[in-house]
Amino acid sequence: MLSARKLSVQRGDKTVLADIDLQLQPGEVLGVLGPNGAGKSTLLGALCGELSPAAGEVVLDDRSLQDWPGTARARRLAVLPQSSSLSFGFVVGDVVMMGRMPHDTGRERDEQIVCEALQAADAEHLAERSYLQLSGGERQRVHLARVLAQLWPGGAEQTLLLDEPTSMLDPLHQHTTLQAVRRFAEQGAAVLVILHDLNLAARYCDRLLLLNDGRAHAIGLPAEVLRAESLHAVFGLEVLVQRHPERGHPLIVAR
Repeated sequence: MLSARKLSVQRGDKTVLADIDLQLQPGEVLGVLGPNGAGKSTLLGALCGELSPAAGEVVLDDRSLQDWPGTARARRLAVLPQSSSLSFGFVVGDVVMMGRMPHDTGRERDEQIVCEALQAADAEHLAERSYLQLSGGERQRVHLARVLAQLWPGGAEQTLLLDEPTSMLDPLHQHTTLQAVRRFAEQGAAVLVILHDLNLAARYCDRLLLLNDGRAHAIGLPAEVLRAESLHAVFGLEVLVQRHPERGHPLIVAR
C-alpha cells in the first residue's frame, strides 16, 4: 500500500503542498480534485518519488519509497504524467511494450499483455500505427495502455497514478478510459487519478481528495466531498448538487 505521512513539498521558499496524510487502498479509485495550482500534480510527483518531500514521507508497504530499488518499484508503481511524448516514430505496439521493461516474463507473454492492455485502453486498432501519426487523444490512450501493461493484470500490491488521463479525450473516450481504470482497480490495484471534471469524478471514484492551496480541504466519499459549499469555497463556483437519477452519485450542475 502506498501512503503519504504528513507530506509537505516546497518550491524555493514556498510550500506548495502541506501536511497531506493519505493511504491508497487496494481495489479503490481515489480521485484528486482542485483548481489550477492547488497542488494536484505536485502530490502525484511526490507520491511517485519524482519530487523530494520537505517534510514527511512517502511509504510503500511500510518501506520508504526512496529505499525501493528502481526495478522493484517499477513492478509495483506506474505513473502516467500529465503529458507524455515521444519524438521517434515507434510503432504503437512497441511503445506499449516499453511498459514491460521492468519484467522478465518472456516475449510471448509480454506480447499477450500488450494486446490486452491496448484492448483495455480502446487502442488495439492502433497497434501497427506509427506513434507520430496519432492525434493527441490517441497518444494519450496509448500511454494509458503502456502504464497498464507495466502492472498488468493488476493486483493488491500494485499502484497506478494517473495525472489527468482524460484531458485530451472526446466524451466517449473519457468514459471508456475511466471504465478501464475502474476495471483495473477491480483486479485489486490501488488507483489515484487527477481529474478536473467533477461529474466524471463522482461517477468513477470511490473516494475523493479535494485540494486547495496545497492542503486537503476535504477527503471522503463523493457525496461527502462534492457539496455546494465546499465547491464554492475551493473553486468559487455556484452549483446545484443533485442525485443522479439512475446511479445515485452526486450530479453537479453549474448555476
